[in-house]
Amino acid sequence: MRIEMPDNANRIITTLEAAGYEAYIVGGCVRDAVLGRIPGDWDITTSARPEQVKELFKRTIDTGIKHGTVTVMFDKEGYEVTTYRIDGEYTDHRRPDEVQFTSSLDEDLKRRDFTINAMAYSHKDGIIDIFGGIEDLNNKVIRAVGNPGDRFDEDALRILRAIRFAGQLGFDIERDTKTAMIVRAEHLTKISAERIRVELVKLLTSAHPEKLIDAYVMGITNYILPEFDRMMERPQNNPYHLYNVGVHSIEAVKNIEPDEALRIAALLHDVGKPDSYVVGEDGIDHFYGHDKKGQEIAKDILKRLRFDNETIKLVTKLISWHDYALSSLPSKKTFRKALNKMGADFFPTLIKIKKADMAAQSDYRLEERRNVLDGLCRMYEEIMTEKDCLTIKDLAVNGSDLIAVGVKPGERMGQILQYLLDKVLDEPRLNDKNILLNMVNEYLKQN
Repeated sequence: MRIEMPDNANRIITTLEAAGYEAYIVGGCVRDAVLGRIPGDWDITTSARPEQVKELFKRTIDTGIKHGTVTVMFDKEGYEVTTYRIDGEYTDHRRPDEVQFTSSLDEDLKRRDFTINAMAYSHKDGIIDIFGGIEDLNNKVIRAVGNPGDRFDEDALRILRAIRFAGQLGFDIERDTKTAMIVRAEHLTKISAERIRVELVKLLTSAHPEKLIDAYVMGITNYILPEFDRMMERPQNNPYHLYNVGVHSIEAVKNIEPDEALRIAALLHDVGKPDSYVVGEDGIDHFYGHDKKGQEIAKDILKRLRFDNETIKLVTKLISWHDYALSSLPSKKTFRKALNKMGADFFPTLIKIKKADMAAQSDYRLEERRNVLDGLCRMYEEIMTEKDCLTIKDLAVNGSDLIAVGVKPGERMGQILQYLLDKVLDEPRLNDKNILLNMVNEYLKQN
């Protein structure tokens, strides 16, 4: 098999070979190329030492010189070139305390995580596959290189990487590899929140986010997302639901586009239900106030996992509003007031969560609920088309107009503008400058 690599990657390999060294593309790019996917990165491994690599290329950056990695630059395009190495002890279950450079490609491939990531390639030698990576790709299997326990003792993050690759590729995890992951799951407590976040997001935005349920069964989420365990253990004895809270949430994730914030919001939209559970007199489970409780819990989770403030703000807002107009269509007046609170630009995003949530529910009164959702969307389009006033900025008067009729700048001006907005939200036709100024004069007389 011939892998078509970027010209600059091939240029690096041929330059190293011409200087008497071995060089190959390695890891994920080989895996993806064999699968017919477009690789995101093209990493290169070589028998040349870092200083020898630096001598051969005009521009290099010492990105990981301690571990044998330099980045070769072509304009703004960079390629990581790493010397064959043997890793020392991993006392922190994340990175080797030291590395030893070697001239053996086989030794270098032995230290890698999974067989499907332990293949190398050059045009000269073709695919080097000493651990059966091609066979595992054909069989759709994630298998650790060598002794699985050793691989996860070295780097506990590989436990999450196995789940993530299973999600991205739709593969199963080989039995011994899975057993080692279960036994060593507690090592995940040594992994940084940032690293956990990256792997979790990649899994959730993959083609198979339901692999998170496998992580729960294996005891892995207990260490990275214990709130999901509680969701998986909370049944929903309610005619609107088919699944427990956790499975329902995963079904919602599967029914929304693979955007980071949207899929996180879909996963956590019902995270407040375990803490809001009550059984009604009718014997049915209810979760009153779970949207507000979920907003608080989600905020804590996202902060713990070091998400950025913008994502935290959007996700928690989606959770807070996801049950709006759940079973009945509000009046246009009420909906305008809701749009004023949530922001009109926010509604198209909210509706995605609501549709995903509904898709993960039972068929009970489904047509009725769909009609409510469709009616809400039509009402939104009408409001936006008619350009109804929804904020103080949309009013036909502003602060300068109020000053002209005798209102002094300050807190009272804000109160008057809010008073006008409340009236216009009730009745959009009032948003006329003359009408509003007359209302201001009446307001001043009465107050």
